[in-house]
Amino acid sequence: MASKVIHAIYNDDDILLNAVKKVRGEHYHIEEVYTPFPVHGLEKAMGLANTRIAITSFIYGLVGFGLAVWMLNYIMIFDWPQNIGGKPSFSFFENMPAFVPVLFEMTVFFAAHLMVITFYMRSRIWPFKKAENPDPRTTDDHFLMEVDGGSNADEVAQFLAKTGAVEINIIDKDEEH
Repeated sequence: MASKVIHAIYNDDDILLNAVKKVRGEHYHIEEVYTPFPVHGLEKAMGLANTRIAITSFIYGLVGFGLAVWMLNYIMIFDWPQNIGGKPSFSFFENMPAFVPVLFEMTVFFAAHLMVITFYMRSRIWPFKKAENPDPRTTDDHFLMEVDGGSNADEVAQFLAKTGAVEINIIDKDEEH
């Protein structure tokens, strides 16, 4: 027997948020929720773990800062020292105030650009990728909760109807892809 997945479509984000809480309270497994805009508190209601992407951003910033220190030291002190405005380049620390803008900008540049790349790779988004959105209305004004139907898909569908869903579709997982 093919496994079933249930698509419950909602037309309000507050109703969706309450429905997610009720579905989790009944211990049904929510596969995914598709929304046209971020819904505040949805990840907490779904029981998703906190993301560690901020840690990677900090590490990328450190990489940018380290590269900027190395680059400034090599270019401005070692390779081609210049007397700019009567300030000789004898050491890195004597010229640190002049280097602060470059250090800051390189830190932000690396953190921002590498975060975008990390986000796209983590989300498996790349050019020419086919959209995985099961219903195009979720890019406009509807919300879709995808729930694993298991062996009792009809019972789950009836429960979802009570949570305020405006439309419910039972789909075989084999047909979905």
